[in-house]
Amino acid sequence: MKHSTNQQTRRGQGPARRVGRTLALVLPVLLVLSGTLAVTRVNWTGSPSNSVLTASDAIDDAKGGAAAVHRAPQDVLRDRLLTELQEENPGVVLTHLQQAVAERPSLAEHCVSIARALGRAAARVYGPTRAQSYARPVCDTSFASGVVAAQG
Repeated sequence: MKHSTNQQTRRGQGPARRVGRTLALVLPVLLVLSGTLAVTRVNWTGSPSNSVLTASDAIDDAKGGAAAVHRAPQDVLRDRLLTELQEENPGVVLTHLQQAVAERPSLAEHCVSIARALGRAAARVYGPTRAQSYARPVCDTSFASGVVAAQG
């Protein structure tokens, strides 16, 4: 007479062990995420206002959505000048960049990146040869290097 043995334990793991291992992997992740979301709901400023950051607000900010209330001045200037570049020639836009940096010296450290972005955009709009004709020594030669970067 043969004794039957449990074939499930010989072949491998049973379903209970698989479920347990899955929970052991998934549960810590869920706990960390829920803790992170809970921390973002806390008003850490100490002011009683209702300006509590939620996870969806952070996603909107990252996408540049309507919830983006505070933007850095250099980002506002860059966006404004890039929009203006669609209506004006690059010479006018570079003059406005010079004026903005003269009015707010704190923007000087961002002038190179803004001028380079304007150069790349001008090369896309006007073509590299025509865009290069507008180059002048605003923020060193960053506009011209942006035009060249758009070519390669």
